[in-house]
Amino acid sequence: MSGENSSADDMQRVWDVVVVGAGPAGASAAYAAAVAGRRVLLLEKAELPRYKTCGGGIIGPSRDALPPGFELPLKDRVHAVTFSNNGRFTRTRRSKQMMFGLINRPEFDQQLVEHAQKAGAELRTGAAVQRVEQHGSAVPDRRTVAVVLQGGETLLARAVVGADGSASRIGAHVGVKVDQVDLGLEAEIPVPEPVAEDWKGRVLIDWGPMPGSYGWVFPKGDTLTVGVISARGEGAATKRYLEDFIARLGLAGFEPSISSGHLTRCRADDSPLSRGRVLVCGDAAGLLEPWTREGISFALRSGRLAGEWAVRIAEAHDAVDTRRQALNYAFAVKAGLGVEMSVGKRMLAVFERRPGLFHAALTGFRPAWRAFKEITQGRTSLGELIRSHPLAQRALTTLAPEPIAPEETAEVDADDTDSEDSVTS
Repeated sequence: MSGENSSADDMQRVWDVVVVGAGPAGASAAYAAAVAGRRVLLLEKAELPRYKTCGGGIIGPSRDALPPGFELPLKDRVHAVTFSNNGRFTRTRRSKQMMFGLINRPEFDQQLVEHAQKAGAELRTGAAVQRVEQHGSAVPDRRTVAVVLQGGETLLARAVVGADGSASRIGAHVGVKVDQVDLGLEAEIPVPEPVAEDWKGRVLIDWGPMPGSYGWVFPKGDTLTVGVISARGEGAATKRYLEDFIARLGLAGFEPSISSGHLTRCRADDSPLSRGRVLVCGDAAGLLEPWTREGISFALRSGRLAGEWAVRIAEAHDAVDTRRQALNYAFAVKAGLGVEMSVGKRMLAVFERRPGLFHAALTGFRPAWRAFKEITQGRTSLGELIRSHPLAQRALTTLAPEPIAPEETAEVDADDTDSEDSVTS
């Protein structure tokens, strides 16, 4: 920005980037924009730290997307996985090297926010966003977005990043579309030391009774995080699955400290990632792995990208340049996370029909177990695995043919000055 513009901004208190939501996606976006030297405001409706329904598994891609110097607050390091198929055919596979780590979200999220603050972002908690406006009396010019808080206070920004979760108000503004909604139920169960010791370093993954469902046990010191997930619409059956799962594990006699539920929403292929000067990332954009519903790595990676491109959008002086930068953000998401999501959707389609096949492969077919380890360790991804292993590619193509994608166009009209345009990937 020129000195004249900066002076005007100071008088009107216009932020370069306002990020809505201080979870992993929002904190990553705020960090990326602040590191670039921009004036960044991070808004969070809750007081921090706060609980989030989440298994808390930190796989390799999550670790690699963390800010420099970030020390993971690990509660356990996973070296073994026990697999079962609806409680049967139980088998444990082990790894000499750690596969992934386990964290509690309140501590993890708090540390991410602190890193964003150290980079220069300003945090404001207890700030619930009601809506954003890109036209109207609250917006002084075409380069500004108004962020309206509950209570009526209005903040101004050159770019806005929506990272306000799966029920995102910013996502609604952008027009995010979802084609997969799942219900996750979880219990945090304190256990005595002998039980905790039995689970140390080992997780359980159970392929569930409903199509596409599975359960997990993640040990975190003196507490076990026990959860299940399945397609929305099976609420009663999902609740029974969790109850039966806990009872089968011999944990029914322990009182959970927290019982919670959460809907995960996975974006449709043609869902927009931006509208004018507003970007969305993480759960707000419906970005997660459709098969496992793993979302932390998608939040961290998409948040970083959103923060980087929000800086470029903040610097854009007209609608054409704004749209160009938004397209670049969409293409960056599609090239990485989009590929993983596409493969994940096909994996879910196979898993829904043949969970026993996955169980047999992971417990009895060494290359499948090796692939699982390498993905969790961050040595490869689902997309890279399919691209680089002809056998895996042929198997997936046979079991779940790739759908024909809708025709995608991305054209920028030099005369276009409509800052309300949506950009899809």
